[in-house]
Amino acid sequence: MSVTRAQLPLRTSVRPVRSRLAHPALLLTGILLVALNMRACLAAISPMVGEVQRTFGLSATASGLITTVPVLFQGVGAPLTPRLTRRFGTERVVLGAVLVLGAGVLLRVLPSVVALYAGCVVIGVAIAVLNVSMPGLVKREFPHRAAAMTGVYSTTMLVGATLAAGTSVPLEHALGGGWRASLGAWSLLALVAALAWLPQVLRGRQERGPATGAPAAPRTKPITGLWRLPLAWQISLFMGVSSLMVYTLVAWMPTVLADHGMPRDEAGLVFAFSNLVQVAGAFLVPLLAGRMTRQRALAVTMALLNGAGVAVLLLAPVSGAWAAAAVLGVAQGGSLGLGLAFIVLRTSSAAGAAQLGGMTQAVGYLIAALGPVGAGALHQLTGGWTAVLLVLLALAGVVAVAGWGAGRNTTLEPVTPRRPG
Repeated sequence: MSVTRAQLPLRTSVRPVRSRLAHPALLLTGILLVALNMRACLAAISPMVGEVQRTFGLSATASGLITTVPVLFQGVGAPLTPRLTRRFGTERVVLGAVLVLGAGVLLRVLPSVVALYAGCVVIGVAIAVLNVSMPGLVKREFPHRAAAMTGVYSTTMLVGATLAAGTSVPLEHALGGGWRASLGAWSLLALVAALAWLPQVLRGRQERGPATGAPAAPRTKPITGLWRLPLAWQISLFMGVSSLMVYTLVAWMPTVLADHGMPRDEAGLVFAFSNLVQVAGAFLVPLLAGRMTRQRALAVTMALLNGAGVAVLLLAPVSGAWAAAAVLGVAQGGSLGLGLAFIVLRTSSAAGAAQLGGMTQAVGYLIAALGPVGAGALHQLTGGWTAVLLVLLALAGVVAVAGWGAGRNTTLEPVTPRRPG
């Protein structure tokens, strides 16, 4: 069967159009404040899970859902975001998502189990919208520095998570209102981010107004058949399996160390150190990616570092814990930054970045949500952590294969469908 020219991908030179929003300093401030919110409310509850469990009399499984539900709904909410941004504009969608995130934080601390889990759902969906919107926004506003800016905001996300995890208990003591006051206080950060983002919405509205005379940005064709493209799946699998490894170790790494004889306070310090090192990986790896034509070697290196860290935990969980934490920190932070960088590097427009972001975040977080639950079930089945760590070691190989494909020098281009007749 012959293939006509019209059936092939139409590779066009789609030049990113910057929207000239509010002052660049205001724009950068808004992006950073939004990014601070994107992980903080998730990390803040981790030290409080035990108190929440005692307050409501939850089982261990029900308590685990407090952290699993937001991750799951990040995957569920992601595919809806490109439609929202096309209809309402990225600026307004980001503002709305930040406000909804703040509302979800407050809903989560109401004196009701239903409200607790409803708040987790709302938080997950709001973060999903931000996860998908931000790469497209960065692609549009910083077309020549998209990878570097991706490193900046992914680093800020991890900084927010680290600060939230480290200050939740001190906030509880300082505010004197128990876990509810500590967790509810993070809604103020969302409000601050919304206020900082408001100038972008106002400026965007002025530019769209008829009195300004500003030319409309050219509409870009969608990436047709995105879910059937191997490159899109390779990026999605790289993000998804990398995230599964991250969330599994976030949930269980301190327990793994403690079960092998390490004091729990030291296990907590090792885990905190690993999170701190993630910040360096999330900042430096996207910078390197932006300077490379191909990112294959970088992606495989992140996978190998992940595998090396897991191998150390498998062979020398106590004596090698600090070394494993350092290697895993670089690998996990770097994989997050590189996965986000792939979204902007493998697309030629902001709309394409949002569309690819919707797919990768959907697939990625649905895969990631399986990690903590699956690891817990496998541990319960086998009575130890060896099988869990062996599975993670094998998954590092999957990340390497997916990263090798995702790192090749090509882009997902719009496709012009063949006209009938």
